[in-house]
Amino acid sequence: MSDVTQFLGAIGAGDPKAAEDLLPLVYEELRRLAAHKMVNEVLGQTLQPTALVHEAWLRLSQQSRSEWKNRDQFYAMAAEVMRRILVDHARSRQYAKRGGDAQRITFDEALVVSGEKGSDLVALDEALTKLTAIDPRKGKVVELRFFGGLSVEETAEALKISTVTVMREWSMAKAWLYNSLNNEA
Repeated sequence: MSDVTQFLGAIGAGDPKAAEDLLPLVYEELRRLAAHKMVNEVLGQTLQPTALVHEAWLRLSQQSRSEWKNRDQFYAMAAEVMRRILVDHARSRQYAKRGGDAQRITFDEALVVSGEKGSDLVALDEALTKLTAIDPRKGKVVELRFFGGLSVEETAEALKISTVTVMREWSMAKAWLYNSLNNEA
């Protein structure tokens, strides 16, 4: 059993100091996940990998920790939280860019899909939410592989399925998302 899993067990048992001891063990891996997620973000954006890790840690520390049975489940939850943070950040940028609380006026040009990566992330999140409603396992595979940066083997271990199943689900989910995103454009 890894040190991370032992600390997660202590946290689940109610040890308040265990969370403090866990952070140094997982920080670099969380930072790597955050950097992986930020690769496709717009240059010069305000949210940086370190800030993403810190925000994710704050949100994770406020959640019920009973779900964290082992290292894989913890990193899967961290990937999901980082996804939510990035999507929220992209939505807030779009909201501010579109005038925030200003009076809205409709123009035909507003129907053109933005080429900004932040709006792509929001569209991807919406498509992924639809996919997850149809097929939760495919949605989880995408979340772990794309947002979590997990390998096929790590994803298989986290979901307790074979690597062949992960590759099949990943391939089908990518095709579904591609069609969904291109049909909405």
